[in-house]
Amino acid sequence: MLSQEQTEALFKVLDESTTTLQAVLSTSYLDAFVETGDNLLNGQVQVEDGKPDAPTVAKLTALYQQVDWQSFDAPTVRRAVQLAMLKAIRVDDIQANHQLTPDTIAYIMGYLVARLEKNKQHLTVLDLTVGTGNLLTAVLAQLKDVIAGEIAAYGVDNDDTMLAIAQTSSDLQRLPVELIHQDALEQLLVPASDLIVADLPIGYYPIDDNAANFQTHATEGHSFVHHLLLEQAVNQLTPGGIGVFLVPTQLFQTEAAKGLLKWLPNNVYLQGLLNLPSELFANANAQKAILFLQKPGANAKQVEQVMLGEFPSFKDQSAFQKFVAEIVEWEEQNLLTDRQ
Repeated sequence: MLSQEQTEALFKVLDESTTTLQAVLSTSYLDAFVETGDNLLNGQVQVEDGKPDAPTVAKLTALYQQVDWQSFDAPTVRRAVQLAMLKAIRVDDIQANHQLTPDTIAYIMGYLVARLEKNKQHLTVLDLTVGTGNLLTAVLAQLKDVIAGEIAAYGVDNDDTMLAIAQTSSDLQRLPVELIHQDALEQLLVPASDLIVADLPIGYYPIDDNAANFQTHATEGHSFVHHLLLEQAVNQLTPGGIGVFLVPTQLFQTEAAKGLLKWLPNNVYLQGLLNLPSELFANANAQKAILFLQKPGANAKQVEQVMLGEFPSFKDQSAFQKFVAEIVEWEEQNLLTDRQ
């Protein structure tokens, strides 16, 4: 069975079983998905207070037997989970900041990160805004292909439903991840990290007293949460560690960015900013970019040539592959020399 066929077959089972449980348990699609994930992982249908009833248990058991999901690789499972999450967005009307990182973008970020970390014997990875875990697991799957040693992975989120999805997804993919339920802008309950990835939520952070602990806080009113999270990430990196973030393309061009621009040159090296194709986004204001930051220390230094540019259309495979090759060459000439 081809990988795409495996993805579709697993999604069909996940979706039908989730929809069945949603009706029987009178719950959300997301909560029913977590329940069906637990059933798959435990190898049996969980029954509590007589629910689901015997006919439903039989139906679910037959559904689960339709796919040998344990023989599927992590990307195949992740794509099936992503399809289920895309349906959940519609069915449960999930707010934008809780939506998952598109798989194409997660894959690109993972590919570029894997190039940077391929020589590491041990790596600690953190996603500060893990959500459903799509970005973190996409990155981990590619890191596993190039790192023979141990990878310790952590994810932080303040939404327990998102964390439950991330746990289910990472378990189904057989990618060990320690997930922590906390505000990512409080003192983190995770070790310093060699690599931090995050699809940063956009908006205001409501706890002004906490925001005041950061140099990037607003002088008036609420602070932008994505500004604070960038500073928190840099604080959490090991010396020479790399942060790769999905950010608004207008990150440094707003009036509120003055504090961020003042903080940046004294605390971190801005090594690259790559705009994603505008076709992926509803409008110019929604367009995102991949930001590369590196913490000073170890052998790290500010690159002479900051990588700036915009990905060509993903539909133009020749131009896209040429652009990725240019990024890889830039990484090898500028960033890999200090990470041997």
